Amino acid sequence: MEPVDLLLRGGRVIDPATGTDRIADVAVAGGRIVAIAPGLPADSAAETVDVAGRVVIPGMIDTHAHVYQYVTGKFGLNADMVGVQSGVTTLVDQGGPSCMTIPGFRKFVVEPSASRVVCFISTYLVGGLEGHLYPELYGPGQVNVAHTVQAARDNADLVKGIKAHAEIGGASRWGLEVIKLAKQIARDSGLPLYIHLGQLWPVAESVTIDADEVVRELLPLLGEGDILAHPFTRHPGGFVSAETGKVHPLIWAALDRGVTVDVGHGSHFSVDMARRTIEAGIRPYTLGADMHGYNVRLPDLSGDDAADRQANPFFGVAPFNLTNAMTKLVALGLSLTEVVATVTANPAKMLGMADTIGSLQVGREADISVLEIVPGRFEITDNSGDRMAATQSIMPAFALRAGRRFDATSPLVPALQELPPLAAE
Repeated sequence: MEPVDLLLRGGRVIDPATGTDRIADVAVAGGRIVAIAPGLPADSAAETVDVAGRVVIPGMIDTHAHVYQYVTGKFGLNADMVGVQSGVTTLVDQGGPSCMTIPGFRKFVVEPSASRVVCFISTYLVGGLEGHLYPELYGPGQVNVAHTVQAARDNADLVKGIKAHAEIGGASRWGLEVIKLAKQIARDSGLPLYIHLGQLWPVAESVTIDADEVVRELLPLLGEGDILAHPFTRHPGGFVSAETGKVHPLIWAALDRGVTVDVGHGSHFSVDMARRTIEAGIRPYTLGADMHGYNVRLPDLSGDDAADRQANPFFGVAPFNLTNAMTKLVALGLSLTEVVATVTANPAKMLGMADTIGSLQVGREADISVLEIVPGRFEITDNSGDRMAATQSIMPAFALRAGRRFDATSPLVPALQELPPLAAE
């Protein structure tokens, strides 16, 4: 073998895109993968990293990030804290930039970040402002279809979809008119539509709204490639009907048409709703962490917790990140390979980027995530106070982004919450 810059030696290589699950070495030279095989010669490598006992997967893709820092208020986090410093190589900002603000997103987020950053552009002119504070800025009068389509076309390297919200606060004001405009934008730009489910805004004064009816009216509007987010939401208007306590029957019809499911963890994750939905047979296609400044606690973001709680229904108390969300899916019964697919091969397809990311293949850019699978007894929590136990926890070790190593040093990675050992029988 020709000399290489880096050899990852002896890890469990899992790549759902190619059906790979075996112990192998991965060699990197010039920022690209040059070999994947067992027993590659270590003497050909300038540096060898022993990853035995670790899992080596394609660079993780977080399908629901909020990284338009400063422009989107407290929502916007530092891209590299969410990305490479958390073991994640690609971030999809969900609705931060709009047709008005995408030049700044490119200049001040995409270009300086070590992480790869793309987006689903906002349907709304204002983009991802702290919308829970300004619901009137998110109505149909605040949408310009032609301008947004043009912005998507002009920024095709960054814009991979359209973001909109189908929730009861907006529906109490405008029905689903915004969703119809968003679907027109998606259709005219040839991109998928990503739909937030679960209440975001307060219901308009003196209006009564049926959350189940909002979902029933929404689903026929969606087609192949569109994405339903927050299937495990604890807020009204999600996958689970308030009338029956079961998954809406129309969800199945939408999935049959090619609509996919993105977990969009965030403050929406409910252990109870996740159990019900997964037991009903819903399998998440992609997994986004949905971290933002209200649901992570950093010293420079903490502010006044009481004020945050009052202003934002999505204030978070249960620490999480992408690998923590992966841990929860495994604990809920998904296989490790299935969960790895939700952060690699499947999101690459969703983004129309499966030819460049989401798989470990010779000749491709060396975007690689290395994970620790830590055995033990760990507590899983959600923001409604529910808890469950897991027998293993997935933690990020480091990532390679175009061959450059980044250790998982982000303060956003939550510490393990170990439970005491079970008493001997």
